[in-house]
Amino acid sequence: MRHNKKFNHLSRKANHRAAMLSNMACSLIMHKRISTTLAKAKALRIYVEPILTRAKEDNMNNRRLAFSLLKQKEVVTELFQNVGEKIANRPGGYTRILRTGFRLGDAAEMCIIELVDYNENMLKETKKAAKKATRRAGKKAAKEEAAEVVAEAEAPKAEEAPAAE
Repeated sequence: MRHNKKFNHLSRKANHRAAMLSNMACSLIMHKRISTTLAKAKALRIYVEPILTRAKEDNMNNRRLAFSLLKQKEVVTELFQNVGEKIANRPGGYTRILRTGFRLGDAAEMCIIELVDYNENMLKETKKAAKKATRRAGKKAAKEEAAEVVAEAEAPKAEEAPAAE
């Protein structure tokens, strides 16, 4: 019976699976984005998120724990110097999985897994999308939201003028 066995074994033995996830995590940290199958990406997210959480605080214990999982000195240095500083304010959810379609040979579902804070194009799009109306309520609601945005934009300008005196 398979009761309480939710871990995806990825058709590999434990040593092979650990080595594969370690190598994929190193590639993700160094390149900030990798292309893989959906099942491997989901397993990698579970593997790499705790490592990224440890990278937020740079001390010897966290470095040793990260090195024991990643096994590459250059990757640990990159993780704590660059990635750790960039994700310091994020409470979690350091990776994003974007589905890209199916592989031609075996029809495996492919995806891109990336570090969220390193995709500058996606960050710009989310800021623009937040300004747009999220529901289709008609022209009246859109005009009201546009008026609120204009009022918010003008409010700081009115407050700055007296402070300059």
